[in-house]
Amino acid sequence: FYHNKAKNILGAVKKIKEEFHGEVPRTLEELITLPGVGRKTANVVLGNCFGIPGIVVDTHVMRLSQRIGITKNKTPEKIEQDLMRLLPVDHWIRFNHQMIDHGRKICDAKKPKCGMCGLETICSFVNGEIKEPKNKK
Repeated sequence: FYHNKAKNILGAVKKIKEEFHGEVPRTLEELITLPGVGRKTANVVLGNCFGIPGIVVDTHVMRLSQRIGITKNKTPEKIEQDLMRLLPVDHWIRFNHQMIDHGRKICDAKKPKCGMCGLETICSFVNGEIKEPKNKK
């Protein structure tokens, strides 16, 4: 795994130097042409380095979005589109950080801390069981 990471990092650096004159690209379309860079990584770079909004769909964002009923989709690309339609653009970067932080600290994949979560009324996964959220009919 680390061999591929190293190969991709070296390939990305080479391409940035040769094709982008040593400047990290500032568009999603250009970033995803770099070795090892997909939509998730490109959106992280755009948001964190350049303040350009994008939705980052990692494992935490995917899990939480499904559990709280934001999306029924299963692919990162479709979830990204759902979130983009739902959220104002000026919330995207902060939303990414909040969802990832919540997924790491509270809504763990295998052992969620449901008693510490303020989203239990809209969540379909409480104490390890799938349920119909209280506010949904």
